[in-house]
Amino acid sequence: MTYSHRFLVWWGLLLFLCKLGRVRQLDYQLRDSETRVLDNVNALARTHQESLPVYGTLSHFLGHVGSAAVGGLRTRMIRQLIRNKVLDDDRLLGALVVVIDGSGHVSFHRRHCPHCLTQTHGSETYYFHEVLEAKLVTSSGLALSIGSEFIDNHRFDALAGVGREAQKQDCELKALARLAPQLKRDFPQLQICLSVDALMACGRFFCLCQENHWHYVATFKPGSLPAVWEDFQGLLKLCPQQVRRLRTPDRRDLEYRWVNGLSYVDDQDRPHTFNAIQCIQTEEGRQSTFAWITDWLVTPENVIAIAQQGGRDRWKIENQGFNTQKNGGYELEHVYGTGQDSLKCFYFLLQIAHMILQLVEKGSLLRRVADQYGKTVVGLYGSLRNIAHRLLDCLRYRFIPADAFDPTLRIQIRLNSS
Repeated sequence: MTYSHRFLVWWGLLLFLCKLGRVRQLDYQLRDSETRVLDNVNALARTHQESLPVYGTLSHFLGHVGSAAVGGLRTRMIRQLIRNKVLDDDRLLGALVVVIDGSGHVSFHRRHCPHCLTQTHGSETYYFHEVLEAKLVTSSGLALSIGSEFIDNHRFDALAGVGREAQKQDCELKALARLAPQLKRDFPQLQICLSVDALMACGRFFCLCQENHWHYVATFKPGSLPAVWEDFQGLLKLCPQQVRRLRTPDRRDLEYRWVNGLSYVDDQDRPHTFNAIQCIQTEEGRQSTFAWITDWLVTPENVIAIAQQGGRDRWKIENQGFNTQKNGGYELEHVYGTGQDSLKCFYFLLQIAHMILQLVEKGSLLRRVADQYGKTVVGLYGSLRNIAHRLLDCLRYRFIPADAFDPTLRIQIRLNSS
């Protein structure tokens, strides 16, 4: 049996859209001939297949197609959202906020391939692969993957006379140098603000942003740039008029202070100038301090937006991003494939499926259904995982009508920012 590429891509996406957890579950959950699955997948893919594939067919197909093609599909979907101005309401001073952070991908107790990263604890050595993710985050709670660079040891530093064991492993900073050209190539005209943690706040990062004409907001900690931090704290006392105070609906008191024109010389003797913001949060008598550095000139009008959207919203890559993908039914850290490229293909399919489900969960159509019952979306279904279970039931027992694909029946779906 020969299967259409479109059909097999949808077959792979259903693995994650229905949160089946294992590739083999495609056979157990979707191959029952008494259900409407075949008709529905044909409708989605616009194909006329006469039978459903076994799970091994999907792995074989991805091995031939390659990760670049699947990753390219994700890029085209993000471009369409940007082109349709779906995300324009979430721009920070005209730029979309892209958070960059690393995450574990897969791990093993034995070496999986020659390129595994290694970490030794006592007598135990662990082998693993990581990924540096670029996710576009929004105030409505979206965390959409727009770029990925895999971290492994297939690129070793070429050090003359140094054995493989003594060479440095791949890391997030090295991966960032590879990820940046990808982002610029895929989104050459897009105004971007990179939001990163304190690890990235170094000369290499500042130069990348300058070369690509990107804005940035980086977490600022005493240990990351200690001399600059001392200057910042001293200058804060000299400009007490630079302050904004805010009381939030959940009874948190926020005090924002800032200093413009801080100087820093990196380890390559390159000078950099940036600006810094400090936020002191008081909640029930407890104080917490947050700080960021940015290339934007900070003013009373933009300080809160920069701190919130560019700084604090960075955590959405962890909460709405990695944590959801690891613990919300997508099983990010499960080994779906065997070879290097197969692992990457399944990773990209997961990112695409997560994007689709986020748009469904945050979209106005599902909210209207919940409003009819006087509930929130989560209140109606019990959990986001249950939405995937309902989707599985619909695919199995309900036929998607032809008018659902009628291009003349245009509807507008808005994101829920509440």
